[in-house]
Amino acid sequence: MSGAVNQAAAGFVPPPAGAFLGHPKALWNLFGSEFWERFMFYGMRAMLAVHVAAAFFAHLGAEADAEASKTFGGFMAMVYMTGILGGFIADRVLGYQRSIMLGGALMAVGCFLLMSPTLPMFLLGLAVIVVGNGLFKPNISTMVGKLYAPGDARRDSGFTIFYMGINAGALLAPLVCAAWIGQTYGYRWGFLTAGVGMVFGLMVFQAVKSWLGHVGTAPAGKAGKGPMAQVLIGAALLVVPVYFLLSQSDLLGVLLVVMMLGLAGYFLWSGARSGSKVQLHRYTAMLILFAANILFWALFEQAGSSLNFLARDYVEMPTVFGYAVPFTAFQSANPVFIILLAPLFAALWVKLDRADWNPSIPRKFAYGLAGAAVGFYVLVFAIDNAVQANGKISWLWLALTYLIHTLGELCLSPIGLAMVTKLALPTETGLAMGGWFLSIAMANFVAGRIAAIAASGGTGHEAAGSLLAYGQVFEQMFWMGIAIALAYFLLAPLINRLMHGVK
Repeated sequence: MSGAVNQAAAGFVPPPAGAFLGHPKALWNLFGSEFWERFMFYGMRAMLAVHVAAAFFAHLGAEADAEASKTFGGFMAMVYMTGILGGFIADRVLGYQRSIMLGGALMAVGCFLLMSPTLPMFLLGLAVIVVGNGLFKPNISTMVGKLYAPGDARRDSGFTIFYMGINAGALLAPLVCAAWIGQTYGYRWGFLTAGVGMVFGLMVFQAVKSWLGHVGTAPAGKAGKGPMAQVLIGAALLVVPVYFLLSQSDLLGVLLVVMMLGLAGYFLWSGARSGSKVQLHRYTAMLILFAANILFWALFEQAGSSLNFLARDYVEMPTVFGYAVPFTAFQSANPVFIILLAPLFAALWVKLDRADWNPSIPRKFAYGLAGAAVGFYVLVFAIDNAVQANGKISWLWLALTYLIHTLGELCLSPIGLAMVTKLALPTETGLAMGGWFLSIAMANFVAGRIAAIAASGGTGHEAAGSLLAYGQVFEQMFWMGIAIALAYFLLAPLINRLMHGVK
């Protein structure tokens, strides 16, 4: 009885009764819905940069990959940038459930538009996906946090299981959409397949919506069709500036910086306005960890651009039963490792917590940054010492890079999602989750610029897109990542004090 009182006092109302594998049934609804949404997103992502380079920038010759990298980075940045607006809309207007349904529908439409052979219509499809993802992605993650009471040790484990849903979809999507449909029938049909996957995700969400109960329903006074119509009109209007920014990457970079600074200012103001020094400190800690998140994903998100181009041009792919594995199959490497390792990490955090050996959140972030950096050193070593007679490196080196990156991701990403739901005020969790994805937006913009530098010849005099150019850029990324990982490791006790007991 006292536990229920404590939960109510903290503003927590449990989801409907029923559990599976020790977690609320509602988690498995969100797991399945996220599986198909990630199938759509990663299926489209696996083909995007190489398709844009070949279909729209081939006339630029050696600069085609660099221009495609900028387009890819700008798109990925805005995919996450709109999350902050989507979180606000869910908190104040639609609720999380309706935001997810509307966002998913928009993403499916956007994927279908990517089948167009003309650049303007293709960019329109990307713009619609950007707006839809802003409504979907941060809000389904926020709902996971709302399934657990404050202090529930299952929360980190629940986010890690949810992360498996993300990566199960991400594993299947490149193999089906890119390596099979795209390679056999053309990437346009791969985009169609990705859109159909999103439709399946909406069907799953709706079919077992009763498992969610009150979780994510509309705010008081916002039920009915009126708010839904208003948000749909607003989404249509938002497509216009997003479409414009897709071809104005410099302006997009300025906008991201302004939004990030504005977000930081808002949370510091909100913490001060709350009258609680503890909340102000917690928001300060959250923003410090957002900065680490930016660096991590700037390194990690080379997967869809520079690492994809590297695999296409300089990696000797294996042959399995007489079948030459296409380079796009490497886009499934990370989710393969996630699925294999996530259950171990989920169990590990709970076990370490019971033994009082669980690393702090800042230390886990430091380990994640170190993993991203060391992964690139593997490629630097291979480029310096293991280039074959045909000018390529073995696929095993790239696979090892993805494995080390995955270890880093499991130390940072699911932990970061849980961290946001712990540090933010209950009335601002959607906005804070949008801020988390805004930091990833900034990272993706930086990642696109890094990939463009590698494709253009690095920072020296190497040939555009050469193996030496990739090696030079990867080495710089290694040293930067290691230095900042060490800084976060040493500053972890200070950040922990700012978090005031949140673990």
